[in-house]
Amino acid sequence: MVSRFCRPLWSFVVVLAACSCATAQEGALRRFLQTYVGSPRSNEGKATRYFAAFVHLRDDNTQQAIVYLTNDGWCGSGGCTMLILDPKGPTYRVITKVMTTRPPIRVLSTKTNGWHDLAVHVQGGGIVHAYEAKLPFNGKSYPVSPSMPAARPLATEIAGEVIVPISVAGQSLYP
Repeated sequence: MVSRFCRPLWSFVVVLAACSCATAQEGALRRFLQTYVGSPRSNEGKATRYFAAFVHLRDDNTQQAIVYLTNDGWCGSGGCTMLILDPKGPTYRVITKVMTTRPPIRVLSTKTNGWHDLAVHVQGGGIVHAYEAKLPFNGKSYPVSPSMPAARPLATEIAGEVIVPISVAGQSLYP
């Protein structure tokens, strides 16, 4: 039994453990991304920025990382690149590299093949009328483009959580 005098200390230890776990998770992600992107070859390469959200895409208590990469060749007229990553030991593996996405990016309440569906904004790159596309999981990956047949425009509003906001600035990948 924890005495009433130890409870504040115990709470502090729990919060400290949660913070150090999140810091380790973010550090592992940054190291993975630096390896994935490669060394910057110029000052422009150092402009690569990313925004990461750690979310439960399946019901196994493992958090996947959704990363929105900007600058340095990661964006075009239709949007920027989004990576869906799954933890693998001390690093990550790429589940899907989705091209030409725009925020807001949402994790939907619906699931396909045991994974939450995602929604991205589609605009530019020849798309005249903007829309929100639903990206279902096919058992191995998500669609690599929100304008491919596997992805489809949302016909009705589906509840979901915004994980990459419209006004995303992100952080520099390279210090």
